[in-house]
Amino acid sequence: MSINFYFEEIEEFQLDLPKSKKWIKNTIKKEGREPGEITFIFCSDDYLLEINKQYLDHDYYTDIITFDYVEGKEISGDIFISVDRVKENAATFGVDFQNELNRVLVHGVLHLLGYKDKSADEKK
Repeated sequence: MSINFYFEEIEEFQLDLPKSKKWIKNTIKKEGREPGEITFIFCSDDYLLEINKQYLDHDYYTDIITFDYVEGKEISGDIFISVDRVKENAATFGVDFQNELNRVLVHGVLHLLGYKDKSADEKK
């Protein structure tokens, strides 16, 4: 079991790693599952746009893309997060960067737990 954080094409920024990892693990365990290998990759809008085009055939910016490698009860995957989108969304929603980043971190974990968000009912 491991949770890792990487930075691609952006400057590294400070994270409260122990707190973030504990929160992610607790979220997974509350759903009756076990954390496996989870990798968060923080990147730029352009970097994530290329991933969106290449792997999902979508030509638009997004804040997060989750690649699910879940097997049974073990939650594993790669979660790409656009720091540019997080900053913009934080300004739009009137929250600080860390608050919005935490929302997006758990958003990716919820996708790995099987939660979808394409329809209005799924978003609820």
